Amino acid sequence: MTLPTNLTELQNDYAVFLPALSTFYALFVGRQRRGLQPYDENVKGSGVPYIPHDRIPTHLPHGVESMNWLDPKGLWQYKWSLHSAGHASLDLTKDLYREDMFRDRNRESSWLLGDSGGFQIGKGKWEGDWRAGSGCEKAQKKRDGVLRWMDKFMDYGMILDIPAWVDRSPEGSAASKISSYQEAVDGTRYNNEYFMKHRDGSCKFLNVLQGENFAQADDWYEQMKDFCDPTKYPETHFNGWAMGGQNMCDIHLALKRVVTLMRDGLLEKGKHDVMHFLGTSKLEWAMVLTAIQRGVRKSHNENFTITFDCASPFLATSNGTQYTGYRLEHEGKWSYMMESAPDDKALHMDTTPYDQYCAPLYDNWMPSPMSQGLKLNDVTVYGPNDVNRMGQSNATSWDSFTYALLMNHNVYTHLRSVQEANRVFDEGRYPYMLVEDTFDKTEVKDVIARIFELDSYDAQMKMIDDHTRLWMKVVGTRGHVGKKTVNSSAQYFSLFEEV
Repeated sequence: MTLPTNLTELQNDYAVFLPALSTFYALFVGRQRRGLQPYDENVKGSGVPYIPHDRIPTHLPHGVESMNWLDPKGLWQYKWSLHSAGHASLDLTKDLYREDMFRDRNRESSWLLGDSGGFQIGKGKWEGDWRAGSGCEKAQKKRDGVLRWMDKFMDYGMILDIPAWVDRSPEGSAASKISSYQEAVDGTRYNNEYFMKHRDGSCKFLNVLQGENFAQADDWYEQMKDFCDPTKYPETHFNGWAMGGQNMCDIHLALKRVVTLMRDGLLEKGKHDVMHFLGTSKLEWAMVLTAIQRGVRKSHNENFTITFDCASPFLATSNGTQYTGYRLEHEGKWSYMMESAPDDKALHMDTTPYDQYCAPLYDNWMPSPMSQGLKLNDVTVYGPNDVNRMGQSNATSWDSFTYALLMNHNVYTHLRSVQEANRVFDEGRYPYMLVEDTFDKTEVKDVIARIFELDSYDAQMKMIDDHTRLWMKVVGTRGHVGKKTVNSSAQYFSLFEEV
């Protein structure tokens, strides 16, 4: 089977999925680069390859570098990704191999969005007094570090928000000194003002919208919208929006927010061209966001682009699973398929082609450029008596490079699933979630298109409210169904199927 390798060319006018690049994955590219360089006292490296040549599968023409999809030399290419400041070194004086994949990328052929690390504040990982004007040295070091990191390495970046839910996180509230919703708003505003004043113009910034319910989301928007207003900040206004909290998981609220942004002159061509939806992993939402993007492009801003991200391809691998296919059943549930990957020390000498081994194990096995060239024992490396680099014997047959190989496979298949879902959706197939048929059959994409065809703001808002039943059917990410919430266990099984 000949698989497409340039996924950038297949993106068409779909909302853009951003793989949330794992530091673990990126370090393999950087370590191999440094190991192959001659020793330099200023560069950490020995001239010895980090991954031995005989460990690298033979179908990777540029070795480990072939696993870099941001590079034209990659086994397959895709120009867009996301990386979080929360997982990066903010010390720009350090030459870090683990960050080479994005620090030394070709800016002409790649595009990166930086997440600010606000989640780390919310979870108590970045300690410091984050209240507005506290003067805390720890908080200020992170605040300035995130800004400098974004300006240096990212095309777009999110401002350093303090999530509205931080006061409900015992660790986060204690570490950040934030004890209420309003303190989170005030702390975020303080960070916004700092970014606006000290940015150097190299990175474009997205104004993050938070809020745990409709009322908070509306209030947060009213308190933060001016930072994107070109009439108030002609030279330093922010350049788009990032949808967090309830905004990113409730289509009813998201549509109201987009329509309001258009009315307020805050979704303008050349000024606010990007909107990002944080942590959006439901496959059906790819089509929802594409429909919104198309509506705004047709009626208001032809450059408008929606992006969304998740770390699922990397997390799946860390749990020993791989993407095996996708389900796009007409009027059924659409989903990615993840199942346990081969892991057996008895297979350490088995050179069966990986796709040949996997195809009988799973329904509708979906190969990737990576899997097509693998042998089974490229994955099941360790035998019963083998030890790892640390001299330890583990239960798994995988070495650390196995995880990187399968991460590459998982990212590719996730991307292809999103693109294929959009393609067949355009052909007229649709998931059950995106149609309401209690009385007459009503499709989400048709209603969204009609909303953006209306000239009146009041008429747009009325149409949104008139279709509340339809929006309630669209299951949101992170366990939200319209204005309802389910627990994390139910959410996991709504995203993935375990075999």
